[in-house]
Amino acid sequence: MKIMKFGNLNKILFIFFLFFFISPKLYSDNLIGSSVTIGALDKITAKFSEFDILITQKKKFGSLLIEIIKCEKRPPEQIPEDFVLLKIYDEINIDKPILIFSGWMLSSSRSISPLEHPTYDIWVKDCKI
Repeated sequence: MKIMKFGNLNKILFIFFLFFFISPKLYSDNLIGSSVTIGALDKITAKFSEFDILITQKKKFGSLLIEIIKCEKRPPEQIPEDFVLLKIYDEINIDKPILIFSGWMLSSSRSISPLEHPTYDIWVKDCKI
């Protein structure tokens, strides 16, 4: 029976750490999207709408103006999630729109997206690649 010497063990550990610390990442980066599917609800009329907005474009829904800034989607080998950076303005007064939301919305958690509006609910459904 042959016993492994410490010199061989050090070489094996060196190769192991070299492989894991110098090798490329094990997960790929998020995918950048070209458009976003938005779900919208008018709470007064109970009317549901679903529409697509291209990145850097704006879309009007009721008195809201939705502007999409950035959209990312996790790669298929990870847990599905869409991340959308957007701004929402309320144009009750057309001369002076009010910024009511600016930040990231996630497709899996509507409760994390804190858009509080008495008339409308807006949420992200999908980031299209």
